[in-house]
Amino acid sequence: MTMNDDNQNSNQAGGGDDNYPIPPTPPTPPTPPAPPIPPADDNQQAYPVYPPQPPTQPFPPSQGGYQDPYANSGLPPTPPAPPEEDKTPANFKLGEKLPATLNITIPENDLDFEQDYFLRLLAGSISLSKDEKKRIIESIPKLKQSQIDELIRIFEEEKVKFASLSEKHVAQLEKLAVQQYNEWMDIEGEFQQQARRKEEEIKADEIRKKLGL
Repeated sequence: MTMNDDNQNSNQAGGGDDNYPIPPTPPTPPTPPAPPIPPADDNQQAYPVYPPQPPTQPFPPSQGGYQDPYANSGLPPTPPAPPEEDKTPANFKLGEKLPATLNITIPENDLDFEQDYFLRLLAGSISLSKDEKKRIIESIPKLKQSQIDELIRIFEEEKVKFASLSEKHVAQLEKLAVQQYNEWMDIEGEFQQQARRKEEEIKADEIRKKLGL
């Protein structure tokens, strides 16, 4: 018998490396029992238990018109949208309450502008106070042509702006118009008093000159 035959017999007897016996699988250990629940502690916070809520009622079918989706929810009803504001211009005219003739004489100046037109724009303005209007009149001899032109442009824009406001603002504009009318009457009265005092001073100077004083 040769050496190869001995090896072959040896492999057949031992089964080779691939025929080792497989050890049995160990049994699964039993699951330990759950620990007992300890009794409730008096100091432990207890969570409230809420009663079951009734099912939500479905919304009623729409009957036409506005249907508030929260009508049955217990919430206050949603108010309807307010009507759209009418923005049609009311064409309110500043200075409409002023008299036809304004009794104020503009001081002498070298400017080129329509004095009556300027006075009416100034008198009808509701953006200026009485004192501001007086100062403008008194300062006209010191103004430049560009400044008087700019004032006229501003007053004209003011008229257009207030004429474009809707009927909603007319009541307030009426109050302002009455106020500026009364203030302009005061301005005229003050200028007339100043003119009378100036005339009296001129006459007094003439009398003093005649008397040689």
